[in-house]
Amino acid sequence: MKNIKLVLLLLSITLSSCSAIKVSTDYDNKVDFTVYKTFAFYKTGIDKAVISDLDKKRILKAIESELLLLGFMKSENPDILVSIFTKSREKVNVNQNNNFGYGYGWGWNPWMFNGLNNNNVNISQYTEGTLFIDFIDKEKKELVWQGVGTGALKVQNREKKEVRIKEFVKEIIARFPPGRNK
Repeated sequence: MKNIKLVLLLLSITLSSCSAIKVSTDYDNKVDFTVYKTFAFYKTGIDKAVISDLDKKRILKAIESELLLLGFMKSENPDILVSIFTKSREKVNVNQNNNFGYGYGWGWNPWMFNGLNNNNVNISQYTEGTLFIDFIDKEKKELVWQGVGTGALKVQNREKKEVRIKEFVKEIIARFPPGRNK
């Protein structure tokens, strides 16, 4: 029973690490982020993002939803402009397991070192995506905050893609504004 629990724990850790999103942020520490109450999307910057228009819409919808939850209001005359940028690259993951181990219980197995090659090599390919979310002070026309999220992309179907985009945006926006209690 302990072995089953251990296997389940390791499996859940492995699966959660596959879907992890690494987030980093950078910001102007001289800016008072409490003065920002309204936002709009910066169309010029968003148009430069090299992704499908459908994915742009999904990302913008997720950003809007998260900012509204933080108390921001969408406005024609905003305090901050929100822009996005994306990039992706193909990655290869190679796992090798030689299946060498001690097994269960007491005893000795004379056939343990039989010279058979028990190497297993698993190779998987996936796309790693990076989403940049920029907040630009509209009056000063300066970047004041940038959040970056990087993680594996799962594009098996539209629903999973939408869920993954929401995860990326939520993880990034969770770091805004700087110093906010979590």
